[in-house]
Amino acid sequence: MSIGHTLLGILESGPRHGYDLKRAFDERFGHDRPLHYGQVYSTMSRLLKNGLVEVDAMEAGGGPERKRYAITDAGVSDVEQWLATPEKPEPYLQSTLYTKVVLALLTGRPAADLLDTQRAEHLRLMRVLTDRKRRGDLADQLICDHALFHLEADLRWLELTAARLNQLAKEVSP
Repeated sequence: MSIGHTLLGILESGPRHGYDLKRAFDERFGHDRPLHYGQVYSTMSRLLKNGLVEVDAMEAGGGPERKRYAITDAGVSDVEQWLATPEKPEPYLQSTLYTKVVLALLTGRPAADLLDTQRAEHLRLMRVLTDRKRRGDLADQLICDHALFHLEADLRWLELTAARLNQLAKEVSP
C-alpha cells in the first residue's frame, strides 16, 4: 500500500493535522497495522518537499506548533494517476513455500510433513479470519474475503504439491 497516496487521498476531503491523518488512516486502513506517528510525519515531509501538499496553517497549542496540511493540485493529480494505474498482479513465482518444499526434498527431510504443517496453519488462520469476517463491518468483511481467497489458493497449491511430491523429488534430486 502506498501510504503517501493514501494520506493524499484522505487530504482531498480537507486540510488536516498529522494526528488527524493518522487517526483517519488507522480507522479505514490500519486495522491490522496502524501507522506510527513518525511514519506520518516523515511521509508528510516528503510530500511537502515534492509539492504534493502544503502547510495550510500553523497553530499554537500546549506544545510545539501544529502544522495543518492541505493537498495541492499536483497532489490531486498524483492521487488520480495512482488510482487509475492498475496494481501489478503478484504471481508468487518465488514462493517461500515452494523453496521450503524443494529444500526439504534436497536435504532428505519429510516434505509431506512440511506441507501438512503449512496446511494446518493456513486452516487455523482461515478460521480466525472467518470469525473476524462474521463479526466485522463491511470493510472488515472485504479485507477478510481478500485474505481468505489468497489462503484458499495457497491450500489448492499445497494439495497439488502434495500429490506431486514423488515426481518433484525425482526432478530436483542431484
